[in-house]
Amino acid sequence: MDYAVSGKSEAPAFNVWRGTVAGASASLVGIGLARFAYTPLLPAIIGAHWFEASTAAYLGAANLGGYLAGALAARLLVKWSSPATVLRAMMLLAAIAFFACAFPVSFLWFFLWRFASGLSGGALMVLAAPTILAHVAPSRRGFAGGAIFTGIGLGIAASGTIVPLLLRQGLTQTWLGLGVVSLLLSAVAWNGWPQQDPAAAAPAHSHTAHRAAHPAPALRALYVEYALNAAGLVPHMIFLVDFVARGLGKGVDAGAQYWVLYGLGAIVGPLLTGHLADRAGFGPALRVAYVMQIVAVALPVLGLGPAGLIVSSVVVGAFTPGIVPLVLGRVNELLVHHPSAQKAAWSKATTSFAVLQAVAAYGLSFLFSASGGNYLMLFVIGAASLAIALAVDLFAALRLK
Repeated sequence: MDYAVSGKSEAPAFNVWRGTVAGASASLVGIGLARFAYTPLLPAIIGAHWFEASTAAYLGAANLGGYLAGALAARLLVKWSSPATVLRAMMLLAAIAFFACAFPVSFLWFFLWRFASGLSGGALMVLAAPTILAHVAPSRRGFAGGAIFTGIGLGIAASGTIVPLLLRQGLTQTWLGLGVVSLLLSAVAWNGWPQQDPAAAAPAHSHTAHRAAHPAPALRALYVEYALNAAGLVPHMIFLVDFVARGLGKGVDAGAQYWVLYGLGAIVGPLLTGHLADRAGFGPALRVAYVMQIVAVALPVLGLGPAGLIVSSVVVGAFTPGIVPLVLGRVNELLVHHPSAQKAAWSKATTSFAVLQAVAAYGLSFLFSASGGNYLMLFVIGAASLAIALAVDLFAALRLK
């Protein structure tokens, strides 16, 4: 099926499939590798005495700080240059950051480059998918968006499989290897970006175009929901492996196996949620997502054994990147008559997600320490956050009818 969009008459037709591959490459480099590959690298960094454990934790936070900065700066960057140029530059920045981190020159050096990798990830998250999806027929944006964000899942899976294999060659070699992979993916994506915005046209199809009469309140509700969703994902993102390894006494190897299941879910999640959105609409798909996440995040509390943990790991893993195309699609639905405002709204949504994710990560870590290691409390808080997100969505839908 061909989704090429021609735009202006003198420009060549844009190949959406090639653009989708470019978008997936960007999410793989900027989020999948730049953020999630650091998790399995952390013990090796401490073990090699590059940095102390407490110092290495701050380097993880540097990436989150950079992600916030990138999400906020993305709109300014495209005012100075075209989206295609900015996207290429950000992918190259992520690759350069990997090469720079292969050499522990100093804490400041490492901190700055981890910040730079986060900045590239934030900018890529804000710009890549909207740039591609503007050229995709509305009836297929769910699947196309899901394919783009599958790159995040591939990075999560790689963090539990490829990175440990690279570490056998040495820590420096691992950073260099990640840099080479990022450069190759940058080359794959290089000519996949559209060179111009699509020709303005009236929307041919939207599940909820009639709801665009009240976009501002609905958007504010969506920002709150997306932020609460971020908080709901944190218990699994940070504590799942430790819960299995130490909380249940099953050891690190068993914990790593559940992380691989989490990663496998993350690979297929965006495709499944995108397909659901194409069939049902982004609003209903979001509500289904909230309900499934509430159940999945709460499963460890119920003590259902390995079967419950397997389902919990796969489902939460699926929605870690899978929630992203749903929210992006919902933003575009709400602003279907205001396409010029879509990127700004998506930037705000991404920022709200990043802020509460960081707050929840630090807050839950504090509560975990203060409670003497109460894992179940973390999952209860995560499920409660998602339940509140669902309540906000239902309330907004009823109020804006």
